[in-house]
Amino acid sequence: MKGDPSGSWHWSSSGQNGQSFEQTATLKREGDKLSGNVTGRRGDTPISDGSFKDGKVVFSVIRERNGQKMTAKYEGKVEGDAIKGTSTMNRGDGEHTMAWEAKKGAAPTPIQTATPTPAPAPAPTK
Repeated sequence: MKGDPSGSWHWSSSGQNGQSFEQTATLKREGDKLSGNVTGRRGDTPISDGSFKDGKVVFSVIRERNGQKMTAKYEGKVEGDAIKGTSTMNRGDGEHTMAWEAKKGAAPTPIQTATPTPAPAPAPTK
């Protein structure tokens, strides 16, 4: 069987307002079935309709916010340490499809920029 989708996969997505946010899927393959969850800015959500066949990963994530269901469907081929394909989002206003690429392993840690410590004021001269 081509590739193995089991493990942690991370990717960045764009929100409605153009902001970027990180998501991580933890997937487990059992035969042709795929289970797991996706962790994002709104917490953990179990995947549904997960499958894996001939190197192709398919799963959906259904979230509800303010009484409105949002469904994201992910499809892609496992290519080494990447899954490349498309994600289709439906927020109730029709489907929006975009390219999707997830990388295997832990999500990268954001670079923390240190706030410079101000230099102490010079001691008064006598």
